[in-house]
Amino acid sequence: MLHPLIIATWSVLVDPMNTAQFENITSAAMTLPERERAKLAHDLVASLDGPADMSVAEAWDAEICRRIKDIESGKSELLDADEAIASARERIRS
Repeated sequence: MLHPLIIATWSVLVDPMNTAQFENITSAAMTLPERERAKLAHDLVASLDGPADMSVAEAWDAEICRRIKDIESGKSELLDADEAIASARERIRS
């Protein structure tokens, strides 16, 4: 038996459509192949976040460009992943 709060929350979430419509959409979605269900799930979850904040995207673009320039200029040194992990583990043990 579902908790009354869950039922109330569900009814608020599906207010624009009735439960039968919601169940039909859910049933249809469940018949999709796994890859398409995963894409649909991703898109639905992403839609809950709202529109992307362009200032954040621009900041990441700038940071990526800065890091590439640092690597190309020799200012930053790339490390082998296994060596970096081994070094980090050694620091933790010390």
